[in-house]
Amino acid sequence: MALRLQQSLKYIILSFFALVSIYPIFLMIASSFKSKQEITTKPLALPTRFSLENYVTVWKEIHFADNFMNSVFVSVVSVLLILLVSSMAAFYLSRYSFRWNGALLFFFMLGLMLPMKLAISPLYMMMLKLHLLDTYASLIIVYVAGHISFAVFVFYGFFSTLPKDLDQSARIDGCNDFQVYYKIVLPLMRPALATVSIVDLIGIWNDFFYPLIFIKSAELNTIPLGMLTLFGEHDTDWNLLFCGLTLSSLPMIIAFLLASKQLIEGMTSGAVK
Repeated sequence: MALRLQQSLKYIILSFFALVSIYPIFLMIASSFKSKQEITTKPLALPTRFSLENYVTVWKEIHFADNFMNSVFVSVVSVLLILLVSSMAAFYLSRYSFRWNGALLFFFMLGLMLPMKLAISPLYMMMLKLHLLDTYASLIIVYVAGHISFAVFVFYGFFSTLPKDLDQSARIDGCNDFQVYYKIVLPLMRPALATVSIVDLIGIWNDFFYPLIFIKSAELNTIPLGMLTLFGEHDTDWNLLFCGLTLSSLPMIIAFLLASKQLIEGMTSGAVK
């Protein structure tokens, strides 16, 4: 009886925290169907009628389709480059011992300690001299440089748990170093890949700071910059804002649901031997 009561109490507490976490998302989606007056007068109530008028307005007014494709391109290219470069670097650092192994790993770890936003002035001047301002390349370079340290940290820890006998067996079968990485190790690191992909994708997708600094043309705006047009000097269209937030959140929610199993495995891979 006491054990059943204890389990019930656990479920009640977990359900409460789940409700607290999900309710803001539910409120955002519900508010996207409301009128501006409804949000002001009844912010916590359900919409009186469900209409797609707000979604049509957002799609046309702020060119949401263009902003969405811009965000998809920058996010996907950045994440793919992060996965490629960081996984190869972590593989080399974990599989080969050389004189500067520890120093090079510490160099990557410095990126976790020093925020890149402190160097925004040198970054801006560098992009200006390279003629990369107002281009996707400036964003992609900054995102890859800013997120590669976390990815190397995760991949290095994951590679360290894999036995080196796998590498030796593959080399006996005729694989070179790159084939060991590509054919043997890479398929085993799907949980770590999912973890890094989701964490970095969310950070890049929602980033507002770097596009605001490096992007000037409206046709290159990402979703966070496009949403800025909904904020007026004296008033804000909250119904359109909630609608835009809902549309921009859906890809991240879908990506998390698709990769949630691999994400959990990646976060707990080293917990149990």
